[in-house]
Amino acid sequence: MGLTQAIGLQVIGEYIVPLSRPVPATLMGSGKVEEIGAGTRGLEPEVIIVNAQLSPVQQRNLERAWKTKVLDRTALILEIFGERAQTREGRLQVELAHLTYQRSRLVRSWTHLERQRGGFGFLGGPGETQIETDRRLIGERMAKIRRELEEVKRTRGLHRSARKRVPYPIVALVGYTNAGKSTLFNTLTKSKVMAKDLLFATLDPTMRALKLPDGRNVILSDTVGFIADLPHELIAAFRATLEEVLEADVILHIRDAAHEETEAQKADVMTVLAELGIDADGGRPILEVLNKIDLLDTDERESLLARGKRGGTVAISALTGEGLPELLERIGQALSASETLYRLRLDPADGAGLAWAYKHGRVTARRDRADGLWLTVSVDPADIDRFLTRFGDDIRLEPAVRRAG
Repeated sequence: MGLTQAIGLQVIGEYIVPLSRPVPATLMGSGKVEEIGAGTRGLEPEVIIVNAQLSPVQQRNLERAWKTKVLDRTALILEIFGERAQTREGRLQVELAHLTYQRSRLVRSWTHLERQRGGFGFLGGPGETQIETDRRLIGERMAKIRRELEEVKRTRGLHRSARKRVPYPIVALVGYTNAGKSTLFNTLTKSKVMAKDLLFATLDPTMRALKLPDGRNVILSDTVGFIADLPHELIAAFRATLEEVLEADVILHIRDAAHEETEAQKADVMTVLAELGIDADGGRPILEVLNKIDLLDTDERESLLARGKRGGTVAISALTGEGLPELLERIGQALSASETLYRLRLDPADGAGLAWAYKHGRVTARRDRADGLWLTVSVDPADIDRFLTRFGDDIRLEPAVRRAG
């Protein structure tokens, strides 16, 4: 229901079909096919949507039986993505997913492929020749899109390298679609990313700077929402976009705490993350954030807030701002967990060295002593070699305390 509403379709009828074993020709039994056909005949729907993945043959047979257009779950999600994509990259990714899906629909049994090829008819005949032509044209377009996406990927890689030279840690928002990621993104960064009560309101990745309470700057990345049984075509097509998640220093898993199926949604998100190569136990901090607590009753809301203060999940309302200070503090703690503390002694006259230390590390303490200026610097693992190269043993860069990771 949510998927149909997301694309603006009006649902005029609904059927629940128990399915013990799928039927190869029509997915559901012939009796149920006839029942739905009889029930929808008077309604004259423009499209019938089957909340399952249909094979090309099943789709064709159902369209013949019901005498109307039939879409399966994958096609509906692709339609939503096609309507929402705004950037050139997003549109390319959606088109690639569309073509991958359409290519699997090219079967000889489709009636429109039994006609003689139009246009320069002498170049092609009926049946198999038309299928081969369509498949070749789709394949050529897919190859062109992949080349363009590789260029996008290369550009994104250059941008990522530039960010690493700054460097700002990346905090990525992931979660089930409509969990409130974009609302949280807007609240934290004071941005105006589209945030609506719709599935897949966000398709194109958005990144903004965010300052944490401890003073450090991070880059917050909003990503496409996940969903149960996300079509593999989309996972493959949007992999370039989701690379920001793969590169993130901290992942915030945003959950809709008020949704009745929040646990099932969590499992779906973790499945997609695993398909992307992100292991929940792989060492990368994944912070679970329970959003929309403003929709819960007082006792349940207070219970979730108390659990967050004990070090568990963080409970927030992106809409009202409740729990956000705790969330920002926990992001800082997650980033610090992977850092190493160093004691650095500088000559008081070494202004360039002092500026470099502040720029490339996080100075947590500073003390002027008779033997020089002493800094305690928290250094990201990726920057330790740079610190060692920049300062060297002659000014006694001394490891102090390694935080628990």
